[in-house]
Amino acid sequence: MKPVLIALTALTAVTLLAACQRNTDEATQTPPAGTPPAQPHTDPQVTAATQAAPLTYSRDTAYADVELSLPQAITAYPDLHAALYGEEVRSLREFLEGAQSDHTEFTGEEAMQPYSREVTYEVAGQTARLLSLRETNFEYTGGAHPNTGFGAVLWDKTGDRRIQPASLFRSGADLSALDQALCSAINSARAEATGEPSSLTLGGSGAWSCPRAIQTPFVLAPSTTEGRAGGLEFLIGPYLVGPYAEGSYQVVVSQGDFRSLIDPAFASDFAGQPRRSQDVTSRQPVTQAR
Repeated sequence: MKPVLIALTALTAVTLLAACQRNTDEATQTPPAGTPPAQPHTDPQVTAATQAAPLTYSRDTAYADVELSLPQAITAYPDLHAALYGEEVRSLREFLEGAQSDHTEFTGEEAMQPYSREVTYEVAGQTARLLSLRETNFEYTGGAHPNTGFGAVLWDKTGDRRIQPASLFRSGADLSALDQALCSAINSARAEATGEPSSLTLGGSGAWSCPRAIQTPFVLAPSTTEGRAGGLEFLIGPYLVGPYAEGSYQVVVSQGDFRSLIDPAFASDFAGQPRRSQDVTSRQPVTQAR
């Protein structure tokens, strides 16, 4: 090898070695005081709002409007907060995608109205151990009117976990007494709302019948005894027990009507009487065509 070439090769090696050493020193060097910390790499699909799990989410597009609202009290339970926010935001995004697809593929002469979906959670009742949330959702996807639906979330504070409503009752318990109590409350509420007698039955053969309690969303009903649940409030959407014009029903069944059915693990969460009994529906005018 020629002397000049050898010299150039050696110089290049020294330069590369110095650069590597400099990079290593810079990587391990403590930054000056006041220097902002390096930001970790984040998935561009995960927004800052999603990471923070805020209490609201909304999007307004040419195809649909969506909105989510969570109660402030949920921030005391970060796992529940993050899980519920994530579930609902994913669902609303899917709704937006579906709305865009429907509007894009629509070939009718008249333009389609934008869809909409609004989901609201509220604290319904709670005990020392349990937190109960009521979900109300309004959804419009065309037609004469929007639809109303209900849901419920039950959170075990001590176990920091979500539990199924059926967990409140003894395993294998015969819930027919609770079914009958719910049916009676529904008939009373309908009679009061319509001004006519109501005689729905479980599994009736008519246009409508009473639903089974375990198949109906319910939340804890606050009790006259502080820190306890006085019963269960059942959430019954339109069409389930009557025509749409009747709207929805929210009826309370006292814990005394199903006391023997409660799982011993949750027996201490129930006591006293419900602060509000029977029909506790907030009556609002039924929304007609948009």
